[in-house]
Amino acid sequence: MSRKSRALPPSPFRRFNSSPEVIRLVVMMYVRFPLSLRNVEDLLFERGIDICHETVRMWWNRFGPMFAGDIRRQRVSRMRGFRHWRWHLDEMYVKLNGEMVYLWRAVDHEGEILESYITKTRDKDAALTFMKKALKRHGSPEAITTDGLRSYRAAMKELGNAEKQEVGRWANNRVENSHLPFRRRERAMLRFRRMKTLQKFASVHANVHNHFNLERHLVDRQTYKERRSAALVEWSMIAS
Repeated sequence: MSRKSRALPPSPFRRFNSSPEVIRLVVMMYVRFPLSLRNVEDLLFERGIDICHETVRMWWNRFGPMFAGDIRRQRVSRMRGFRHWRWHLDEMYVKLNGEMVYLWRAVDHEGEILESYITKTRDKDAALTFMKKALKRHGSPEAITTDGLRSYRAAMKELGNAEKQEVGRWANNRVENSHLPFRRRERAMLRFRRMKTLQKFASVHANVHNHFNLERHLVDRQTYKERRSAALVEWSMIAS
């Protein structure tokens, strides 16, 4: 084996004056919490870290997708063989420069956001593209719960999954509730201006939210603290 092939890949932080720990902290604060760029700048200044809000913007744009990709790959590799999944699909509208676009989301039975996809329409073609993307990455679930939108039924018939579809008035509350953290972030960011930025942030936000989704309402305080510590340790090791 040559010396070049044995060499470790270069660090993604190698040309930055700040430490990887600071960069991870900045990305986590901006993506995870409903804070603006200037809110993050002010909070970091109180901790003795002096950076510009434009630096916060640059870091989340550069490192956010990389961190989210690492989280997604780890989760997909662990869960792909699990076949007792129940998925919940729903679409939410997002205003983009005054124009209505749709954010399609797939959530599993534990509240993990599996896929996020932006389209300008909510017809059969949009639903079909979204579902193909989710099925290719995560495999086929045991059941898929949707609302009464006809686009889902038409898309599932074409995919041959019509027998897996379940429709109920309150059966889709899990995915409806999963929209709330994104709505809070949307208000803090004063909405979006481009579809590319919206797609990027929706994907990054979903994976970071999954990583820190500790189900605190289902466990006791001690278990929650242990899970929170483990999540922070895993976050500090991302892209290391």
